[in-house]
Amino acid sequence: MPQLAGKICVITGANQGIGKAMAQLFAEEGAQLAICARNADKLAAVADELTAAGADVLSLPTDVSDAAAVDRFFDAVDERFGRIDVLINNAGAFDGGRLDEVSVEGWHNVIGACLTGAFLCSRRAFAVMKDQGGGRIINIGSISAQRSRVGSAPYTSAKFGVWGLTQATALDGRPYGIVCSCLHPGNVRVERRVDS
Repeated sequence: MPQLAGKICVITGANQGIGKAMAQLFAEEGAQLAICARNADKLAAVADELTAAGADVLSLPTDVSDAAAVDRFFDAVDERFGRIDVLINNAGAFDGGRLDEVSVEGWHNVIGACLTGAFLCSRRAFAVMKDQGGGRIINIGSISAQRSRVGSAPYTSAKFGVWGLTQATALDGRPYGIVCSCLHPGNVRVERRVDS
């Protein structure tokens, strides 16, 4: 029996890298998936691949930094599945440079994708999980949340924030059976690194 049979798993930033790999693994374990990302074409390709392999998939292009877009996505998840067992907050962005060279737009892009997105998605999933008796929220952090790197002020700040959000969510969720944890990957061979 697959470990995730009958479980509804929501994965953000599932169009490539860690998010895509997690979607593939969760599907292999029998999960029903709701996936989102900003890049509609890449997201559609991943959804087609998962569906062809037999997975039950809802995909919707979504900018997780946009509260209205997040609400549309979670409304669709609720309409299709009616519950959420696992949320993976994986969506993110990177922008950097020496602190005096970081643009406000770059700062907002990274904080929005990494931290605001995790908050908005966790908030919606938390409400569902609270009413259904529990669930799991997993935030994808970074070793940058433990050790800063040169030229990474937006990303480091965002990932330190994700670590703090994780701890706050875990405390708030304890009375409701909601467990929140954070994974801190190191360097990962993702498309951005391969293509550059």
